[in-house]
Amino acid sequence: MLRIFAVLVSAVCLAFPALAVDARIKKQLLALDPAERMEQTCDTEAMSRISKDKDKFSADKVIAYTFGDPIVKEDSIRAPGAVFRSKGEWYRLSYECTTGPQHVNVRSLSYRIGEKVPRNQWGEYYLYD
Repeated sequence: MLRIFAVLVSAVCLAFPALAVDARIKKQLLALDPAERMEQTCDTEAMSRISKDKDKFSADKVIAYTFGDPIVKEDSIRAPGAVFRSKGEWYRLSYECTTGPQHVNVRSLSYRIGEKVPRNQWGEYYLYD
């Protein structure tokens, strides 16, 4: 259920970036536990920035934990084993993100895009088109 919500929030935020923290979405995010909320907020921001910053990518999904567990602190998350999907392909990603205390606003985000994940490894990591 939470993953379905994350996909919906991600889709809305990509289509309407200014709505990323509107009252309706904020209410939905606040219904999540704080760690999940921070992860979803940071994943969505990473997806948005990758699509804006890098011409060749159109990110539509970010997963923080594919190649390793994220390191979560009070208002920050470091996801060295993340991935993102763009145009039907998966790419390794690492990011560091800091949010406000409610975990609905990103205060800082840095990321690094890695290599494309070979298709023959997708099943092993539950990555799909």
